[in-house]
Amino acid sequence: MDYRVLSSLSKSFTPFSLLLLLYIFPAVETAATTTSNAFNLSTITYEEGYSPLFSDFNIERSPDDRSFRLLLNHFSGSGVISTEYYNYGFFSASIKLPAIYTAGIVVAFYTSNVDTFEKNHDELDIEFLGNVNGQPWRFQTNLYGNGSVSRGREERYRMWFDPSKEFHQYSILWTPKNIIFYIDETPIREVNRNPAMGGDFPSKPMSLYATIWDASSWATNGGKAKVDYKYEPFATELKDLVLEGCIVDPIEQISSTNCTDRIAKLLAQNYSNITSERRKSMKFFRERYMYYSYCYDNLRYPVPPPECVIAQSERDLFKDSGRLRQKMKFGGSHSHSHRKHRPGRSSRRRNKVAGGGSSKSGRHGSAAAM
Repeated sequence: MDYRVLSSLSKSFTPFSLLLLLYIFPAVETAATTTSNAFNLSTITYEEGYSPLFSDFNIERSPDDRSFRLLLNHFSGSGVISTEYYNYGFFSASIKLPAIYTAGIVVAFYTSNVDTFEKNHDELDIEFLGNVNGQPWRFQTNLYGNGSVSRGREERYRMWFDPSKEFHQYSILWTPKNIIFYIDETPIREVNRNPAMGGDFPSKPMSLYATIWDASSWATNGGKAKVDYKYEPFATELKDLVLEGCIVDPIEQISSTNCTDRIAKLLAQNYSNITSERRKSMKFFRERYMYYSYCYDNLRYPVPPPECVIAQSERDLFKDSGRLRQKMKFGGSHSHSHRKHRPGRSSRRRNKVAGGGSSKSGRHGSAAAM
């Protein structure tokens, strides 16, 4: 916790209360003040790892090529894609989201192979969902394996900070045994591979995507609040770019290096295992900021999917619909909205993207409208 915050609180808390606050408010708050360099990662330039996915006229690269902006205006959204496919990896970027009125917008940071495996693709999502003026940011995580889009595994959350005011690092770890989503160095979700998942656990090589797009039909209040283009352009900025993993050919799945060694190195990294302190932070985050979980949605899944680990402290907070029993009250972000573009299919040759236009696919609409 920032000790300037503690100083301001000291007038209303006893010394014992402040010690208790430090105990129950561990790395989540520490992470909220961290804007980059989580895990001391090596970063790359845009040119070293990315290509335009669509609407390159709405992609702005910095002079040093270590950051870029994705724009949404009345002409189009925009997106980028990694120039390589990875067989497992750690994908990360520090992201600052659009400000002001952002209803109907989605910004997304995700891995996928839908352009290569159209019928049975894999995917790991972080989607930021826009909101009307003065309302807090929302976001969701999801995963699909082998085209299992009918068995989405959504979780939805609020934030403890305003993501449009400063950069925060968002990361996806994907290994043969687990998946972890991070904000800064705080794990917010872990999925351990369960043999009963079968092909539902993502296992085919994937690329990394970042997009911004117009999802007025579903993203905010079920589509009631639309993108208001009098506030355009909407911009999201990415820096501290990290693409760690074993590069492979997506079809033949032949690696350019020894993937066994690369995966072993990945599994040995600090971010591949959740320490006891980080687990406390994850528990704190999930009990305070998660407001939907498919694992507790007994109407949708009378028997929870096999990877679900039911935490009673979480379960007590949710109804059988997977939503909170009580309306969440918190002081977090006071912002706007965001959205992600997922062009239905991008026509991409290896190391080259040939695609454009602004898709407004709503295939994640059911997961986001609330």
